[in-house]
Amino acid sequence: MESTLNLGMVGNCSISALIDPTARVVWSCLPRFDGDPVFHSLLDAEDADASWAIELENMAGSRQYYEPNTAILKTELWDQDGQRILVTDFAPRFHSRGRFFRPTTLVRRVTPISGTPRIRVHIKPRFEWGKVKPEVTSGSNHIRFVADGLTLRLQTDASLTHVLTSQPFLLTRPLNFLLGPDETLQGGIDETARLFEQETCNYWRRWTQRLALPLEWQDAVIRAAITLKMSVFEDTGAIVAAMTTSIPEAPNTERNWDYRYCWLRDAFFVVRALNSLAEVGTMEDYLDFLSNAVEGSHGGHVQPLFGVGLEKDLPESLCDNLPGYRNMGPVRVGNQAHEHFQHDVYGNIVLAAAQAFHDKRLMHPSGPAEFERLEAVGMQAIKVFDKPDAGMWELRTRSRIHTSSALMCWAACDRLAKIAHTLGKPERMTFWHEKAKGMRERILRESWSEERQSFAESFGGNELDASVLLMAEVGFIDPMDPRFVSTVEALEKALCDGPFMRRYEAADDFGKPEVAFNICTFWRIDALARIGRVEEARAIFETMLQARNALGLLSEDTHAETGEMWGNYPQTYSMVGIINAAVRLSAQWDTVI
Repeated sequence: MESTLNLGMVGNCSISALIDPTARVVWSCLPRFDGDPVFHSLLDAEDADASWAIELENMAGSRQYYEPNTAILKTELWDQDGQRILVTDFAPRFHSRGRFFRPTTLVRRVTPISGTPRIRVHIKPRFEWGKVKPEVTSGSNHIRFVADGLTLRLQTDASLTHVLTSQPFLLTRPLNFLLGPDETLQGGIDETARLFEQETCNYWRRWTQRLALPLEWQDAVIRAAITLKMSVFEDTGAIVAAMTTSIPEAPNTERNWDYRYCWLRDAFFVVRALNSLAEVGTMEDYLDFLSNAVEGSHGGHVQPLFGVGLEKDLPESLCDNLPGYRNMGPVRVGNQAHEHFQHDVYGNIVLAAAQAFHDKRLMHPSGPAEFERLEAVGMQAIKVFDKPDAGMWELRTRSRIHTSSALMCWAACDRLAKIAHTLGKPERMTFWHEKAKGMRERILRESWSEERQSFAESFGGNELDASVLLMAEVGFIDPMDPRFVSTVEALEKALCDGPFMRRYEAADDFGKPEVAFNICTFWRIDALARIGRVEEARAIFETMLQARNALGLLSEDTHAETGEMWGNYPQTYSMVGIINAAVRLSAQWDTVI
């Protein structure tokens, strides 16, 4: 069976799983997002193991959907005789005893809908990236998968013999499967699974109910928001860029990277998107993570990404025993970018923290102490503003003074001036305002290419890069400024394949990019709306909505010719784009009420 990104995601802010249209768990890392992929057939489709399947004998078709406004996934399967089953997948998440209950547990409920179908339960976790087959033991109602460092317990009211032997059997009643820690359940299996589903459903529906949605595209925004929320590792507040590693950015390119970590850049955009929907709880959790990350830098260089447990060292290695997505290796574990100097990080830190100084709703608003710590970040921005770096696209063999990095250093100083004003610190406001003013003058002068009639990707350069579109989004330039309008037009000519937009035109470590980078297309949508080309922006947005899979999720990249999704999945950057575009383009509520 060929791997696909037409996958549903379930999660609870501790763990997650990706499930294909036939109800097969093809990817799940335990005991956390960047852990061991105990189910990894997404990267090894030919191996019959490393997945968790509920197989319907003589299956003829399937339909997959989410319970509305929740992270509970439903997969309906039917056979050649019209007999049907329903598989319900979720990770429990709800309030209990004054805190969130989010165990490292996957729950699968299998229900006969019509007829007496025959099913087969195939559960074969593999540990240490597929190298270790766990020892299998069983008790009265459970199966244990045991290996050094990790033991999983499957608790079920199905026949253990049927499960252990993977033999087909008649499904005559609902069955429940709970896979998680090696601990005994407090209640009965059916009772526990039913309660977990009910409470998890109630949690997500209450969470969704509180979102301040745009009038249009509400379903798309809700699905994007829930997906972003599931990407939060709540124990520390980290937000991962994606749940997978090594899905190629384009076919057979070796552009395969491990995205199961917290990039401060991506996390800022997630926080900002959720803030726009009045979901500020994620920001408060993330600010705890961010504060710890910044404090650990002692006022100096801040690396662009961390492990979800604030790990600084994320050494990159190759996993030789897995062939990769559609046999397109390599499979990488870790990410060398943790060693990079990416100077936009300082702006991303300040921008992520800024709202907490102005927002009166927060449980823990920021004040003078937090401002003092942020000023140290701003001083670093001043120091590196005009120094070469790897840039936001993480180029491994080339260093320049990237316009996007300088832009974010300006944003750090600009927001610090505004925070100082709010805190009643006129001297600090003047200091940061003057620094921002000087940076702005240099960016406008040194990144402008007269030849291209556009802001270029680096100071003194002529090559074009979609990231300069952020100039309008972060308030650096009036979008109707002729230079910005001209930049949008130049970028469209150089980087667009129809509605889709690539990142940059220059060749990088692997040659010239061949696929569209989804967030760049969304930046284009935002820019078009700001310069008055609203109908074009709406049309491109509708195209991007069509590029999603059947469940409303996006990966990192879209192939402009085939429309196929590539890159790690689901990509938070892309889901952010859906929210931002809908909020930017939607008609107002007062037009209908």
